Amino acid sequence: MQALNRKNFNKNKYPTKIMQYGEGNFLRAFIDWQIDKLNETSDLNAGVAVIRPIDYDAIPLLNVQDGLYTTIIRGLNEQGETVADHRIISSINEEIPVYKDFPRYMALAENPDLKIIFSNTTEAGIEYIDTDRLDDAPAKAFPAKLTQWLFHRFNHFNGSADSGMVIIPCELIDYNGEKLKEIVFQYCQLWQLPEAFSSWLNEANHFCSSLVDRIVTGFPRDEHQQLQESLGYLDNFMVTAEYFHLFVIQGPQHLAELLCLQDSDLNIKIVDDISPYKQQKVGILNGAHTALVPLAYMANIDSVGDALADPLFEKYLTQLIFAEIIPTLDLPEDELKRFANDVLNRFRNPYICHLLLAISLNSMTKFKTRILPQLHTYVKTNNAVPNMMALAIAGQILMYKGLRNEQQIELSDAPQWLELFNTLWHDFDNNTLSLNTLVEQVLGAQWHWESDLNGLPELTATVTAHLRNMLTEGVATTLTNQLGQ
Repeated sequence: MQALNRKNFNKNKYPTKIMQYGEGNFLRAFIDWQIDKLNETSDLNAGVAVIRPIDYDAIPLLNVQDGLYTTIIRGLNEQGETVADHRIISSINEEIPVYKDFPRYMALAENPDLKIIFSNTTEAGIEYIDTDRLDDAPAKAFPAKLTQWLFHRFNHFNGSADSGMVIIPCELIDYNGEKLKEIVFQYCQLWQLPEAFSSWLNEANHFCSSLVDRIVTGFPRDEHQQLQESLGYLDNFMVTAEYFHLFVIQGPQHLAELLCLQDSDLNIKIVDDISPYKQQKVGILNGAHTALVPLAYMANIDSVGDALADPLFEKYLTQLIFAEIIPTLDLPEDELKRFANDVLNRFRNPYICHLLLAISLNSMTKFKTRILPQLHTYVKTNNAVPNMMALAIAGQILMYKGLRNEQQIELSDAPQWLELFNTLWHDFDNNTLSLNTLVEQVLGAQWHWESDLNGLPELTATVTAHLRNMLTEGVATTLTNQLGQ
């Protein structure tokens, strides 16, 4: 078989208009995949210069395949049909190892066509290191490297307004654009850069916070040989991902024109406020995951896909999302319902196996951040307990007894929680603690919840009743009775 490269495959090459910090699977199956599709369907005509931001030689540069690689997008589409699409991505022009070729990296700042920067340097990448210096080649921290580059661009173009950049970090931290900008300005102070540069940063550049949503399963190690034979060529950079994608950017509306989104069917949204989309993702996607885990696991189900294949848990999730979570969120109802249906299809994806025990890590914190906000809003609006959420809390307390079918469960959570649950369940088993008091102790942990949840009307009684039924009848029977199956 022939190797995938531009000599063997006649693929379009585009002028470099985008710079990207990070060469990993996520950016290649998310950002570069979208740029490639826009190049095909619009007038974007943009190539990407990828910057390898760390000093790491174990993985070859994308240059060995002339920037070409294959994305394999698999899952369920909007109609619930199984799809598996492969695409040769040709949007990447080159990969520059910044520690090996710092001058080439800095020379990109002199390109007048370059208008957009993306990044994904992991959550730890947007950091401030006070030992970084302007004359380092390069500085260590990603924001410091970016500041070096922007300062060179500012000087090269004499601070002209039209030389500014749109900077869109994709790191998984809240308000990543604002955080990145804040640290860039810290370097301006540390390095005593001129006030004119700070003004140019503020007035000519846009630091945009983003929300990214796609599960990228990465290099298909177990299927690599089989996929190469199916495709008919050698590709050591292929990457797999789910069908769904969502890219929300809090930025200026002219960004839609810059990216040529006018007639695009990509799920990219340019918005004034990203927070409702964060709440949508946390509430529906993450909240449903977190609620499902203890209930399905304690009903002897091991994966998300298997849970969705069970009509009982499909009905439970549907009730939870559409009756209890969606009414607490701020986006238009039809948009929330579309997202919710996409979430259920994502959970059904036959190409991804999410083990429930693996995603139960730190579940108590996940309940606080993913379930509790919607619980409070629901109670405040309806003056009633959301029953599906109460079932999830009962399931969580049951799971943290640490036993399934008399087998020990390997729980991973804060030691304070594990010790508390161990004590509570020990006392309950020895008849020195009532079930109601056990639930009260969990809901009353103000050091975690930041309030006493026993104060919410009927929550303690409802959770206790569900937990008692789960102990005597099992989780599946309890759910069946509550859902009217």
